[in-house]
This record gives sequence, C-alpha cells and structure tokens, in this order.
Amino acid sequence: MSLPNQAEYVIVGAGIHGLSTAWRLAERLSEAGESIENRIIILDKSGISAGATGIACGVVRNNYFQPAMRKLMAHSVAIWESDPEAFSYHPVGYMQISSESMREDVKQIHSEQQAIGYESVFIEGEDESRDYMLNMFDDWQAKGITSVLHEKKGGYANNTKAMYGLAKKVEDLGVRIITGVEVTGFSRDDNNMVTAVETSQGSITCKKVVIGAGPWVRDFWDMLDLPARIEVKDLDGNVHNDVDMWRFWQLEEGVLRVDPELLKTNDGKMPPVLHVDTDAPLYSDVDGSLITDQMWGIYYKPDWHFGGIQGGASPYEIKKPAEDVLIDPYGPSSPEFVSGPEFAHMWVSALAHCHKRFEGTMPKYHKEPSGGIGCFTADSFPVIDTFNENVTIIADSNHGYKMLGVGCLVAEELLGEKQELLEPFRFSRFKEGKLHPVSNSPYPWS
Repeated sequence: MSLPNQAEYVIVGAGIHGLSTAWRLAERLSEAGESIENRIIILDKSGISAGATGIACGVVRNNYFQPAMRKLMAHSVAIWESDPEAFSYHPVGYMQISSESMREDVKQIHSEQQAIGYESVFIEGEDESRDYMLNMFDDWQAKGITSVLHEKKGGYANNTKAMYGLAKKVEDLGVRIITGVEVTGFSRDDNNMVTAVETSQGSITCKKVVIGAGPWVRDFWDMLDLPARIEVKDLDGNVHNDVDMWRFWQLEEGVLRVDPELLKTNDGKMPPVLHVDTDAPLYSDVDGSLITDQMWGIYYKPDWHFGGIQGGASPYEIKKPAEDVLIDPYGPSSPEFVSGPEFAHMWVSALAHCHKRFEGTMPKYHKEPSGGIGCFTADSFPVIDTFNENVTIIADSNHGYKMLGVGCLVAEELLGEKQELLEPFRFSRFKEGKLHPVSNSPYPWS
C-alpha cells in the first residue's frame, strides 16, 4: 500500500490503542457526515497486533486499588461488552483471591466498585473464603486465603482475534492501516509543533499525531526530546529529583498444555479468570523444595487460543540502564521473549498449590513466546497526555490490553472534548504530587 504524503491524523501503532483511537475517531467523523478518506492513517512497522498486543494474556478486569484506574477500567469493560463477538470477548468474570495482608485493600476495592455500580461480591474470612472456592472447585487447596473478590463483569479476550475484529471496524469506516512502515522521527516548526512524521518510506505532513506504541514508547519520547529524567513529588510531599521516567520489567507468562476444560467448575462451566496473591510458603510440585516464603501471585485461565491453561506471575525489574534495554523486545531473536525454566517451575507449582488437579503436570508446561518486556512509567501508571502541542502519547505502563476504552477517550479529546477519566493520567501529576495510591499487591502496576 502506497504511503500518502499527507493526512490529518497519523496514528503510530496498530495495536490496542492505535486501533481503538482510529475506530472512535472515524465513528465521530462519520456521524458528523464528514469524509474519512485520507484523513486518518495508522502506521505500524510490522503488522496488526504484532507487538505487545499480539501476545497479551487478554485479561479484562477492574481489580484496581486506585479509584482513577477503577473508573477508567469500568469504561473499558463497557466497550468490550459492546460487541463481544467482534472482540472475541469472553465475559466470564474475574476473581481476586488473597491472603490477610491484602484483605483491607481488596475490601476497599469492593466498596468502591459498588459506589460506581460495578457488580461484584466480596467474601472475607478464611473459612468463608475456602467454602466459596470449594463450591466452585472441589479440589481447591490454597492455604491462608482470607478474602475473595468476585467481579461478575470482565473476563478475557482472544488477543489477535480481537484486534483483527477491531481492525475490520476501522477499515470498514475508511481508515487506512499501512504496515511495514517504520516511524524514524518527526519534523517540527519553531514552536516545537510536529508538522510531519518521518518514516522509512518518506514523510507525511499532518495536523495531529497519536502514539500508541506499547513498550516502544520510550523511543518516541526520545524522538520528541522529552525528558528522560523527571521531578517527582511523592504522596508524602517529598520531592525527588532526577527520577527515571521509564523503567523496564520482564513479564513472565506461559501455557500449560492440557485440555482447557480441565479447569471447568463443579457445575461444568468455564471459570472466571483467577488471580491469587498470597504470602503462604510456595513449595515445588517437582521435589518439594521451598520456592519462596515471600508474597507471590499468579493469574490463570483456560484459553483455547493458547491451547491450554494460560497465565502468568509477578514480573521482575530489569536491573540495567534503560539505554541498554533491547529496543525490539518482541523480535524473534530476543532471549527475553520466552519465559525461563524458573518461571515455569514457580507457576506450575503455584497452580498445584491452588488445585489438586494440577499436581504432577510440570512436564506439560509449554515453552513458547510469551511475556516480553514491559515499559513502565515512573509510578507504574499510564501517562495519557498531549506534548509538542499536537502529539498525544498513550503510555499504558503495561496496563494496556484491557484498556480498550482509552483510545476511544483519546479520540474524543482529539476532537476538542476533554475527558474527565483521563485527567488523573496527565504527565503533570509527577511534579504536582498527584500520584495514585499504592496497594499491597506484589505486582508493580498495583
């Protein structure tokens, strides 16, 4: 497909954020009776859903301790629910199953979910939690669980199928998706406004740019000469200078190659997505040795797209300078693209810790591309803001796939309508000390 020499809106990235932004933007223009032809283009150096979106676990949840994230996720869940067939979305629900150290946090999440009308039930107490889980899985055996938050909404989507469904919506509206084109820089005027997007196949003059590049966001940030180190005022009012804007975490996920129906509930139904956070000692299902006596967490679900039980565990930070991190974390030669044997041992042992049915299944762990590198902001929450006057950056801080609604909100802002749900995610929050509260979860994005 030939590259146009101009477009009103240039969107970088054909993943969840780029496609959803183009979708809503094209819808709004069409509703107003305006032509779409050559006004909106999406550029991607590889293809539709070729990066982080394409290997995402696909979980859709609202299990957030942070009120702003909870409201944003409720909006996104509603978008997923608007066309489950096109989005290959499975509304099975989501469960947060936790030990005592997280009980009060999770109880607060439930209370605030009720305040915004998001349907969920909360079970607390060790006996009550065990009974609730045994009523669903007769082989449940996790120890030390004292609370269960069962979100009746949410679930998961098949990652690439969902994006091809979204891409069809976009193209049906007249948006061009141009793949195999790499963005190499930006031309700017004397006021620092971007006037053109420079690519491997030429220059495209434009009025507005949207960057939805997932873990590559740091590279575009650098192209725009935005600060690599920033000032941050913490929740106690202390000012920290020279803080890294970006941090990189190794994300670990995998697949247990068993019949997905192995995880059916007692009544023969597909279960919710399950997430367990606990400080109970975790022992190897292979040799009985202690794996950890620290807080740990896993998530898992039956998934026919992955061909088994798919899920992951807490990531770990990459302890090296950001400039040395692989620029292409999803390339086929990247060693970080495949989760290692330590993860497999931990994750399968954790499954067996929770369900007797998974005991002895370590040989069925399937080593395949999953996880990858996540690019996190200074406080691990998204930055969604406009820079250089006409460049909107969606830096999802690895909250990405479930955030289908973010692109829709960004589209509204491109048309001049500020969105209240996005206000808590502006870049200015770091200097102003308007950070999001942090929970006791072992996950960096919580």
